[in-house]
Amino acid sequence: MKLSVIVVNYNVEYFLEQCLHSVRKAMKGVDGEVIVVDNNSIDGSNQMVEKKFPEVRLIANHDNRGFSKANNQGINLSKGEYVLLLNPDTVVEDDTFSKIISFMDVHPEAGALGVKMVDGSGNFLPESKRGLPTPVTSFYKMFGLSSLFPHSKRFARYHLGHLDKDQIHEVEILAGAFMLLRKSVLDEIGLLDETFFMYGEDIDLSYRVIKAGYKNYYFPETRIIHYKGESTKKGSVNYVLVFYHAMVIFANKHFSQKNARLYTTLINTAIYFRAFLSLLSRLWDRLILPVLDAVLLFGGTLLIKEMWGRGMIYAGGGDYPLTFLYFVIPSYVLMWLLSVFFVGGYDRPVRISKSIQGILAGTIIILVLYALLPERLRFSRALILLGTLWGIMALPALRLMLAAFHVSWVKIGDNETKRFLVIGDKDEAKRVSDLLYASYIRPTFVGWVSPNEKPGTDTDYVGSISQVVDIIRIYHINEVVFCSKSITHQVIINKMTEWKNAQVDYKIAPEDSLSIIGSNSIHTQGDLYTIDIHAVDTVANRRNKRLIDFVLSILFIAGSPVVVWAMKSPVGFISNCFKVLFGKKSWVGFCPVDPPLIQLPKIRKGVLNPIDAMHNKQHSPQTKINLNLLYARDYKVWKDLNIILYAFRDLGK
Repeated sequence: MKLSVIVVNYNVEYFLEQCLHSVRKAMKGVDGEVIVVDNNSIDGSNQMVEKKFPEVRLIANHDNRGFSKANNQGINLSKGEYVLLLNPDTVVEDDTFSKIISFMDVHPEAGALGVKMVDGSGNFLPESKRGLPTPVTSFYKMFGLSSLFPHSKRFARYHLGHLDKDQIHEVEILAGAFMLLRKSVLDEIGLLDETFFMYGEDIDLSYRVIKAGYKNYYFPETRIIHYKGESTKKGSVNYVLVFYHAMVIFANKHFSQKNARLYTTLINTAIYFRAFLSLLSRLWDRLILPVLDAVLLFGGTLLIKEMWGRGMIYAGGGDYPLTFLYFVIPSYVLMWLLSVFFVGGYDRPVRISKSIQGILAGTIIILVLYALLPERLRFSRALILLGTLWGIMALPALRLMLAAFHVSWVKIGDNETKRFLVIGDKDEAKRVSDLLYASYIRPTFVGWVSPNEKPGTDTDYVGSISQVVDIIRIYHINEVVFCSKSITHQVIINKMTEWKNAQVDYKIAPEDSLSIIGSNSIHTQGDLYTIDIHAVDTVANRRNKRLIDFVLSILFIAGSPVVVWAMKSPVGFISNCFKVLFGKKSWVGFCPVDPPLIQLPKIRKGVLNPIDAMHNKQHSPQTKINLNLLYARDYKVWKDLNIILYAFRDLGK
């Protein structure tokens, strides 16, 4: 056997499916095998592999053993002359395997090989070729000098920026996302070091190949898409800690004692530095808009107080008491900000209409609380209304200004318009179009593009693949979807690279799949379009669901002396009130189905479920599944309230 492809998976079902479709195509004409090692995924990955890829050998672990151990499991079972370690968030070209095998066959000195990697927008990924992370090289990388001088042989050695990315080169370090190894070399140097759990094992293995007298090659004559980081959040503090800890393990293993100590000191300094920057960046990113809103609301209300007070209330002298300045105005501002938050005014992308809704909702709450305050704390209602008017003008103006400066997370207009091009044969284009219309995005336009280069006369198509750039401009297209059944992955990657300045996003629709998947950048997963859209799992709905649970629990506890008499189980009702209050349960959840036949979004177990709102409580498992899908996909807070109203007496179960 010539090739063994090993894919380690952990909770990335849709990426894995797309990867295996591309691997299946690339395996044609190659004597090989595919082994998937799953590290205890709970997203339905194993069921998908068994159903759609029966030729794949699946190893289902009952715990997460990490990248190194899982790959070693696959290597120990492999039979190929060459072993390819492949990430699940990749897509290979149709002739990738035949090309890399041919190169290795004529280069017996080659111990390992990596290829040219591009992200989900067609941009080259510099980690395709890397140098050994010596203390000096790591210093330049960690403190930004490599970014300042990206093509310097000295400063950019971490990513070998001085080497032409389109030429074959000998390199020191290959990326673990795609690493082809000669099995005889692995037998000689040993498998992946299991001390590394997630990061660093590719660096260690690459270096051991070189130390054994073999060469590592960067081979750009074939490419892969690497969505990069869909299983991990690379901007997180946890990533910084885990990655740099792996570098310390590498230094202690391969460097001299003196260099290892220097490297460890450097790494520890970098850990605190990068962790601090990461925390600061995340805080700044999330708090900048609320802070600006607070400054605008407080400053505007303060100015209104001065003008209104001196012109109307205290024209003859005097001023509002200090209580108003230090307590009342900040309370107004806090209430407005909280209201904007709870209506989704700070959810990304930020929408102007949500800020207006939040200000109005906050004003209603302020006026209600105003009526309950003692007389000495009741100041002019006119100030509240004038503050509201200021907020309605100032907050949208701030967002319009941010949009004018092209801040990516600000959106003008409440309804997102998605306009698609689907490139593929008619049958596949229709299938993908139906999938787009069935998903939550509700596209405003879906045009079909022929995969042929020459324009045709078929009126079902808006044009051919050679005309896409013009079609994007004329039809104001947001996203381009490639049907991989109709188009080779070479063509897909070629076109993504060719059109990367068209300012559109790219997706790939695997054949016979209910998902369309892609990535807008190397750091974000991008949108996932699939039939079973998890609306209940969105940030806004999770927050709203938790809010309604909290508010109802408080109200039920406050009214329990009366409400408890209406319950079938008073003790259970009181218990549930506190469980929901502290987040152990939700008032409404999914219908229990044993065993669970589909993967649903992770929400809290419910006291009630959709069946409780029906007269007939006896339903088949399939009916329960359908109700769960409907609840997950089209969730609204009023649905929870409706179920609670119908099954009010069962809140103690």
